[in-house]
Amino acid sequence: MQNSPRVMRTECRGNGGRKALALVAVLSLLCPSVVFGQNDAKAAEVTTTEVKTTIDKPQPQKLGANRPDYSREVRYIPNPIAPYQATKVAEPVFSNTPRISQLVKDGKLVLSLSDTIALALENNLDIAIARYNLSIADTDIMRAKSGSGLRGVSTGLVSGTPGGGQGGFGSGASGAGAGGTTAGAGGAGAGTAGLVTSTLGAGSSVEQFDPSVTGTIQFEHAKFPQSNSVTSGVAVFQENLTTANFTYNQGFATGTAMQVGFTNSRAATNSIFNSFNPTLNSSFRFTLRQRLLQGFGTFNNLRFIRIARNNLKISDIAFRNQVISTVSQMQNIYWDLVNAYEDVKVKEHSVALANKTLSDNKKQVEIGTLAPIEIVRAESEVATRNQDLIISQTSLQLQQTLIKNAISRSMDDPTLAALPVVPSDTMSLTTEEAIPDVEVLVKQALQQRPELEQTRIDLVNRDINKKAARNALLPEFDVFAFYGAAGLAGDQNPLGTCGNPSAAPPPKCLPPATITATGYSDAFKNLYNSTAPDKGIGVNLTIPIRNRAARADQVRSELEYRQAELRDLQQKNTVRIEVRNAQYALQQNRARVEAALKGRTLALQSLDAEQKRYSLGASTNFQVLQAQRDLAQAE
Repeated sequence: MQNSPRVMRTECRGNGGRKALALVAVLSLLCPSVVFGQNDAKAAEVTTTEVKTTIDKPQPQKLGANRPDYSREVRYIPNPIAPYQATKVAEPVFSNTPRISQLVKDGKLVLSLSDTIALALENNLDIAIARYNLSIADTDIMRAKSGSGLRGVSTGLVSGTPGGGQGGFGSGASGAGAGGTTAGAGGAGAGTAGLVTSTLGAGSSVEQFDPSVTGTIQFEHAKFPQSNSVTSGVAVFQENLTTANFTYNQGFATGTAMQVGFTNSRAATNSIFNSFNPTLNSSFRFTLRQRLLQGFGTFNNLRFIRIARNNLKISDIAFRNQVISTVSQMQNIYWDLVNAYEDVKVKEHSVALANKTLSDNKKQVEIGTLAPIEIVRAESEVATRNQDLIISQTSLQLQQTLIKNAISRSMDDPTLAALPVVPSDTMSLTTEEAIPDVEVLVKQALQQRPELEQTRIDLVNRDINKKAARNALLPEFDVFAFYGAAGLAGDQNPLGTCGNPSAAPPPKCLPPATITATGYSDAFKNLYNSTAPDKGIGVNLTIPIRNRAARADQVRSELEYRQAELRDLQQKNTVRIEVRNAQYALQQNRARVEAALKGRTLALQSLDAEQKRYSLGASTNFQVLQAQRDLAQAE
């Protein structure tokens, strides 16, 4: 049965589609003796141990290991400007790994199934694209540590590799997220009126944990015409003002916010009534604000960090799911290539039989024992089978191109593009098989299926979110306290000193040396000697009337959580059915393959009998050709 892979693969597709086929492939890894054996004694047996070894042994590029950790913050020491410098992300590797050239023998790329899987893990672009989602999840953790909201991570499958029953020719990676990935668990979905967003992220605002320093230095020269001379004693008031103000802000996980403000100014004017000229002012205020209702506590203010870390776990599971999906696709592509080779052999054999019949017919026509029309009939049959052979050969070339695209990053290498790919593993049916207990397989699937793990973590995130939405129902009630001080210094105003021609007459003017000259250090010192304190305490209360927006978000978060619980149950039920269906498909496919083997034996013997009858004159040329077609179909 040279074409047994195609028979088995086609029947699998007819009993459940791609998902069932992927499950059959996974079950075949768990129990390879159920379906697959080896015809070639030199080909390594494809077992669970072999595939596991292929994945576990050191590769030139690890699946997710040794990647930069973008969740770590940059320290000021030893480089104080490091937080303000852009992080350079290494360019992707566009070249193929050396393993491909190592598998070239006698001008051919000889691949086993394990080699195909290993090359896909190293080079396949679906995996390479999905790998970036792990680092993107790291950046969300860093963002959450600063007190900012999350941007989310795409966790769907990247399906940009055509072949193996998925991916259209020329189609890119499908999906709505960065890198062509689909929205992950708990992400946004498309609704009837456009984009529908989830309540993930709802709740009270989170404090800004990253400290910030705001500074303002300003120089100002101004002239102000005066409507009276009482205020400044001059018709046009002139001022040179220099200010230097600084503010420090920081939030804490308890719902506490701290602010320290420091203001300084130097003013020189032409006023004759000012005691100081120039006048130096310095002041500060230290303020603490604590939330007591909405936004209180570490649970609310650290929830984004918890969600971001859970999203990293989801991304890691999604990447594992991507690897599983890609490995399953590589198996499909590999067996498609094996089938294409076997199909070419069948078509070549069929053409050879048709040519032999044509040759025999010509001889019989020459001796007059056969009508000339039989030559035309045989020539037509030869042309038809040559057409089938050409279709089979071009299909083989396409399968070779698909597998080279799937196991490489770049097809620009002309050497690789021209290399024929030869599979070293073949497929056969074992005589004995052990059917694993379906309940054991179901239990294993419920524990290890990536989509179920993602849903479980998503439920944890939704539980965090609904508690935050419940807290957002509360009024804003904050208590605050502040302490500050002010300092004043400067020189006696010469324009207001008695004896100055522009000064006001006594007693409005000051005698010389009445005010001791002081500088900025004196003003700064006065901030801390309690000569001019500024302190107080208070509360802020905001009560939203009716509170409909917060109530809507709280109810929706509860509804989404209950909906996610049902989705989790639905996925578990689907997994149970898929596993059972996969086991049933294995049993059905084995029966179909055994029937096909018997059918091939029958077709071969029928052709032999028909040829013997034809040689004795008991059959016709048409019946011989029909028996040849039946044999080709059975093969």
